[in-house]
Amino acid sequence: MTKIEIYTTRTCPYCLRAKALLQEKGVGYKEIDVNSAPNLRQDMMKRANGGYTVPQIFINDEHIGGCDEMYALDRAGKLDPKLAS
Repeated sequence: MTKIEIYTTRTCPYCLRAKALLQEKGVGYKEIDVNSAPNLRQDMMKRANGGYTVPQIFINDEHIGGCDEMYALDRAGKLDPKLAS
């Protein structure tokens, strides 16, 4: 089963777009709200090689990037194979 994690905040429009695409694809994901605990953003930054902005998206522990990067993967036909792995 594909493991998808997305670091978000409640009011981020890019987070909403990223989650909408994942929902459209019919895949489940674990949402990690970095506002709920300061240490979560630190964990996210370590995993994302310093990436501070949200969303930060991981598929099977591979850092995909943010919303724009995920949509670019989808346009290139590379997102579905990652979600199916």
